[in-house]
Amino acid sequence: MENLQGIIVGAATFLIIGICHPIVIKAEYRFTKKCWVWFLAIGLFFAVLSLFVKSLVFSTISAVTGFSFLWGILELFHQEKRVLRGWFPENPAHADYYAARRRETGIQA
Repeated sequence: MENLQGIIVGAATFLIIGICHPIVIKAEYRFTKKCWVWFLAIGLFFAVLSLFVKSLVFSTISAVTGFSFLWGILELFHQEKRVLRGWFPENPAHADYYAARRRETGIQA
């Protein structure tokens, strides 16, 4: 079983990163980048949890999850720029927000 630990952690990391990407896109669409605080809370939760989990595999997976959500904060800000440039659809419910952000940043769609 010890020989499988690296494969398990690698596969889990691959899946976590693959899952976090669409979560960032959907979160920015639904809530704008203002939801970064939730990504911070989730990231810190899993990072701290990894300190208390006794299993090396689950501790590592928890840490990877935590740091993926912390990295997601940066990606939320990048996602907003992609939306402002017109590379991704913007939520019509936030049209005023995006218009104000375009004026502030000078980014044109």
